Amino acid sequence: MSENGDGPVRDQDALPPWATPDGVLPNLSREEIERYSRHLIMPEVSMTGQRKMKSASVLLIGAGGLGSPLGLYLAAAGIGRIGIVDFDVVDHSNLQRQVIHGTKDVGRLKLESARDRIHDVNPNVQVDVHALRLTSDNALEVIRPYDIVVDGTDNFPTRYLTNDACVLLEKPNVYGSIFRFEGQVSVFDAKRGPCYRCLFREPPPPGMVPSCAEGGVLGVLPGIIGSLQALETIKLIIGEGETLIGRLLLFDALAMQWRTLTLRKNPDCPVCGDNPTVTELIDYLEFCGVTDYEEGSDERGGEDIPTISAGELDARLERGDELRLVDVRQAHEWEIVNLGDRGAELIPLDTLVERLSELDSADEIVLHCQGGTRSAKALRQLQEAGFRKVWNLRGGILAWQKEVDPSLPRY
Repeated sequence: MSENGDGPVRDQDALPPWATPDGVLPNLSREEIERYSRHLIMPEVSMTGQRKMKSASVLLIGAGGLGSPLGLYLAAAGIGRIGIVDFDVVDHSNLQRQVIHGTKDVGRLKLESARDRIHDVNPNVQVDVHALRLTSDNALEVIRPYDIVVDGTDNFPTRYLTNDACVLLEKPNVYGSIFRFEGQVSVFDAKRGPCYRCLFREPPPPGMVPSCAEGGVLGVLPGIIGSLQALETIKLIIGEGETLIGRLLLFDALAMQWRTLTLRKNPDCPVCGDNPTVTELIDYLEFCGVTDYEEGSDERGGEDIPTISAGELDARLERGDELRLVDVRQAHEWEIVNLGDRGAELIPLDTLVERLSELDSADEIVLHCQGGTRSAKALRQLQEAGFRKVWNLRGGILAWQKEVDPSLPRY
């Protein structure tokens, strides 16, 4: 086996399954040898490992908090081909954690911003951009050409979709999840261990788990978790070390503690078990109980939830209609932005039941939160208590800022 920059590597046992059809790994140029020299002097990587990385292709699902460190570090490491799936644009609220984007990129497609930054880090990397929402109709086609998939999503429908597509296509799925001060990392590879559904067979009820938009996330946390995902991806490619297949790594940033849980393949798993019942991609919005789904929003309203748009509410207030505006967010969110000048009052969702006596069922009540999820829960609670003249502000205070008062800050 040769390890110089010119001769081909032909030891089939040392080659990843994604080597070129003739079993030859691509050579490194002189510039690449200099660029990756700190890798090449490590025996665990060496010339062979670096050529494996150049030969590999990795698909990133998302160019946000986790996708940012993933894109930067995988490109810097020399992964030959990186695909990115995203359709969102850069927003000011992204910049606190999505370090692949800059202030100058606000308003641009994240795909364009990420591609330009990756090429600046390493012009040798091929970047494929997929400007779309990953769905059951396109997931197999998008994922199939890549060797490894890295899950940087922030919602359950796409997470289950990514898992099932990877199982059906026999692709490793490097999983990461973040919320507030906590993160999780694992590698799901149904050929060698459990998949995501072995761990979480069913999604939680809609709205039960707050989104990052609702609960927040510490800016440095995705850098930590995304870097670990990049590390696991590189280990899979070069075939060195013990990966997180069969293990779930948990990180608590506040306590600065790490825990590792052992995972086992579930023989009754509906997608990778002994007798799978999921043999093709399904409707994951329906599976997760999500309706009126919009990426980047925490709105998960049901059809039986009476709603009012921001424009309709503004018009009624301008007419002088007697409406009671109730904000069910937390006090620290009220401090960021509120509709107090339009008569809104704060009754946090977790105090609503004990404060029902402060509300009159004869009043017309409009509930709102940041994006619609918590106020929908509040509305159900009021309905159960006998309130009938209640509405949920569709899209929450974010919709008000967008449709009525753009001077208000978004968060």
